[in-house]
Amino acid sequence: MTLSKTLFHSVRDWLPDNLFLSIYHRRRIGRFPRMRNPTTFNEKILHRCLNPDPRYGDLSDKLKVRDYVAGKIGSEYLVPLVAAPETFTESVFDALPQAFVMKANHGSSFVKIVKNKADTSFAELDALAQRWLSTDFYAVARERHYRTIDRRIFFETLLLGPDGIVPPDLKFHVFNKQSGDPKIFLLVVTDRFGGHPRGDVYDENWNRLDISIGHYARSPVPAPRPEKLDRLLSVARQLASDFEFVRVDLYDANDAIYFGELTFTPGAGMFRIRPDKVDYEWGRLM
Repeated sequence: MTLSKTLFHSVRDWLPDNLFLSIYHRRRIGRFPRMRNPTTFNEKILHRCLNPDPRYGDLSDKLKVRDYVAGKIGSEYLVPLVAAPETFTESVFDALPQAFVMKANHGSSFVKIVKNKADTSFAELDALAQRWLSTDFYAVARERHYRTIDRRIFFETLLLGPDGIVPPDLKFHVFNKQSGDPKIFLLVVTDRFGGHPRGDVYDENWNRLDISIGHYARSPVPAPRPEKLDRLLSVARQLASDFEFVRVDLYDANDAIYFGELTFTPGAGMFRIRPDKVDYEWGRLM
């Protein structure tokens, strides 16, 4: 680690939010952001991090958002909830089914896949849960709307495809224009919990685009068009209809469509998009 990186990591927790985000944006994207007059997609996401809509907190809470989704499109799109205890105890663990997913409601990447409960223990999961609950997700990337979420552990049914693998994350980036239909770009993340995650961007007609986002490598060949693509797009549009932009995550599993999450500040405004011109093009859609 260079001296500049060492110095930055030693003082990062003391930096004001706007300076922290400016420095990280420079490191990740390659330029300092225009904070007062944002132009690119990432710059406008940074602005959201610092000036969140009051609705973002509850709708980023992975438990509270379930009521919003049920009211918008119906509870049948929700992944079945196994348990959402006030406190994770050994009796809660004992009552869990053989396979499940453990999550925390207050941030990203708090996910533990359990395919066989015999392979884990209450002590192991409790230690992980306590580590998640002790994490202030706002402090990770200064996304201010996460400060309002009361931290909880919860458990959902494990979704698996016929191959025994967690289905791809279908991340619909929905831009609602002032008139006409929304513009949608779909990031498909495969093998997220395996050793070789891939990320491919498609348009609404399932044409794979020459775009890469973040750290994801692209797949060697495009994935086959989902049979329910039109329905998936319709669900994404409905869930995004109240916002200028939101990323709607869905799953296509077991002949059903399931809701994943709503993300208002993807990558905290620090997801590199290549080619760089796409950052500007998406910015113009907001």
